[in-house]
Amino acid sequence: MAFFEVPSYTPADTLSVFVEQNLQPDPDWKEELKDAWQRIERFFRERCFRDELVLDQEVRVLKVVKGGSSGKGTTLNYSSDVDLVLFLSCFSSFQDQADHREFVINFIKKRLTKYSRSLAYSITMVPRKETTRVPRSLSFQVQLRKNSKAIGVDVLPAYDALKNFCRDSKPSPEIYEDLITSGAPPGEFSPSFTELQRHFVKSRPVKLKNLLRMVKYWHQQKLKPKYRNAALPPKYALELLTIYAWEIGTNQSDNFSLDEGYRAVMELLINYQNICIYWTKYYDFQNETVRMYVKQRLKERRPVILDPADPTNNLGSKKRWDLEAREAVRELEQACFRTEDPNQAWYIQPARDVQVTVKKAGEEAWTFSVNPYSPIWKMKIEIRRIWGFDGQQRLSFQEPGGERQMLSSRKTLADYGIFSKVNIRVLETFPPEIQVFVKDSKGHSKPYAIHPEDSIRDLKEKIEEAGGLSVVDQILKFQSRTLRNHRSLSDLQIKDCDTILLMRRT
Repeated sequence: MAFFEVPSYTPADTLSVFVEQNLQPDPDWKEELKDAWQRIERFFRERCFRDELVLDQEVRVLKVVKGGSSGKGTTLNYSSDVDLVLFLSCFSSFQDQADHREFVINFIKKRLTKYSRSLAYSITMVPRKETTRVPRSLSFQVQLRKNSKAIGVDVLPAYDALKNFCRDSKPSPEIYEDLITSGAPPGEFSPSFTELQRHFVKSRPVKLKNLLRMVKYWHQQKLKPKYRNAALPPKYALELLTIYAWEIGTNQSDNFSLDEGYRAVMELLINYQNICIYWTKYYDFQNETVRMYVKQRLKERRPVILDPADPTNNLGSKKRWDLEAREAVRELEQACFRTEDPNQAWYIQPARDVQVTVKKAGEEAWTFSVNPYSPIWKMKIEIRRIWGFDGQQRLSFQEPGGERQMLSSRKTLADYGIFSKVNIRVLETFPPEIQVFVKDSKGHSKPYAIHPEDSIRDLKEKIEEAGGLSVVDQILKFQSRTLRNHRSLSDLQIKDCDTILLMRRT
């Protein structure tokens, strides 16, 4: 039998009953958890910093935000992790938080130890593991009265980067610029974006949250006991992976089968080496600093799962996804999760389609969507269908600050690390013509088709005809040499796909 002990004849109905009876929080336990949370929050707001100077100033708690499973509404019955993010007045920047967080955590620990009896619950501090990193949180356990299992709590002091932000709008791009230019390790300041993380999950349909509970329960019961010392992916990564599968597999519908969703997530985990997922709900590609940073993150070794609230936080990085995949294979081998009707299964690409804008000299730009794992030769067929070509079709692209690159028909966009919007130039050549790239002083590069025996002046005329500088204003250089008009490209050892620099004559 499978992990959920579901009979093979009614998997969907049985899974729904299983979740309702076993995974959704018991009302009494949930009420006691709520009471504990309220008492702890009241302590931080009213007592922790009262009548004491911290960093030579009076500290105010600007707000307390509950994160973790409790904050997102995906708590498992009798099992919960609670992140309490304290936004404090003593942090006026990310750098302030980095400089003073350890001192503040030590202060909180002393005060919490001193006044723990006033909380009406037993508090036990969790010793910090030896590490060279400055601690990000204070960890302790709360013993509830009606349950023998203690609840883990992490208190995270944080800079209020969002301030009076409205959760239904995008934060200012400048906030993310500050985050990216802070130079901190990836995800170091994620607590500042807890409200966004929480809303991203909490706003989802109830049925999807039940699917999230199923995946997390499988992870908790099957993997954690078996691989105790392994660096397993965090639960938040599994939540994001499940949300992505639901978005693609159902087009964000709340009318779906739990067993189909569960199976789709297992299949996606098996294909972890191709996963590249991100969202543009809170940050996008409009700001140059953010755009260049995110594009670089998308080129990292897969799986890539970017936190929708914090672009520095790649939740797929440096974790044992191979163990998740191994157990997912075993889970799908069970009879109750075999697909009787393949047409009912969700089809989930490991990455979203990429919006490609194709540009050709003398033609209006054309935009279409491409599966980043689809061969580029298929994209060429589509381009040929729109414009028609008699010669050889040459595709190239250029990332900001990089060199123009050719796209090989045998490869995919994913092979070039392209998972977001991209501009591609198409050029038609007829043998023995070659393609050369001409790069201007701003770093922008364009392809030109030219015969190897043509002269440099011939190339200059092509540049002028394409709307560039006039021939007399151009200086062309190759390998630090200024190119004379009468020399041919073959004489100068200029070959296919070489880059020539263009400068304005002064």
